Amino acid sequence: MVNTKVNLCGLTLDNPVIPASGTFGYGYEFAELYDINCLGTFSFKGTTKDPRFGNPTPRIAECPDGMINAVGLQNPGVERVIAEELPKLAQCFHKPVMANISGFSVEDYVYTCEKLDKEEQVGWLEVNISCPNVHGGGMAFGTSPAAAAEVTKAVKAVTTKPVIVKLSPNVTSITDIAAAVEEAGADGISLINTLLGMRIDMRTKKPVIANKMGGFSGHAILPVALRMVYQVYETVKIPIVGIGGVSTAEEVIEMMLAGATAVEIGAANLVDPFVCRDIVERLPEVMRKYRINDLSEIIGGAH
Repeated sequence: MVNTKVNLCGLTLDNPVIPASGTFGYGYEFAELYDINCLGTFSFKGTTKDPRFGNPTPRIAECPDGMINAVGLQNPGVERVIAEELPKLAQCFHKPVMANISGFSVEDYVYTCEKLDKEEQVGWLEVNISCPNVHGGGMAFGTSPAAAAEVTKAVKAVTTKPVIVKLSPNVTSITDIAAAVEEAGADGISLINTLLGMRIDMRTKKPVIANKMGGFSGHAILPVALRMVYQVYETVKIPIVGIGGVSTAEEVIEMMLAGATAVEIGAANLVDPFVCRDIVERLPEVMRKYRINDLSEIIGGAH
């Protein structure tokens, strides 16, 4: 009998499979298709202090083995998420859920994290620092070790639940950012967020996305994500949630060997809404194939 359980920042997951934020809504949409309680947990749609309509359309562009999106964090704002979305989520998901949080100033992050920290069903706060710092010239918080540490420290000061900081890959040194957030008190790190990409329409001879550029995700980014998880595992002592291009049970194990304690599946959910369920079901078979008895014992096994 194989053991698929892992411990993420003090909370036990039945398995390491986590649908990534922005690809799973607030859960209840997928609950119409299958029992989502089979998942380890999931990270719900990125939530900001105020409601956001998002970016102008078109927001999505297809790519070979991936996609580009510039949705722009469309969400109803934290007050409505708490009042309307979480009660619906609680009806179909009976485990702690991961709250994904974005902001455009340190004050935004603090406000939203403090609100969601009080919600009983929220188990972890996944703080996305890939957002532009409106008070810092527009550069993303996650591109500067000092800015990343500032957000982490401020959020930790107002929360009691584990804070997992989600890092941007669009940096010179991912390990410098990881070390900075660990030193500032982060309980965990998730990586990677999307790479920056674009497509050009041959007929109009203009960028497909209204914003010109967007976040590139999908199977094509798996080698980059694996490399960064591997590097960060050698730099920090806190748990890592690996994200980027994962779409099979074998790739979940590959990500864990690189150093991930748990693994988020993103773009694959948009191609096949049953992919996470199928990965969970197939994990024991793949573990037996590779003579793995306990998933928690292989974390960082490639080092």
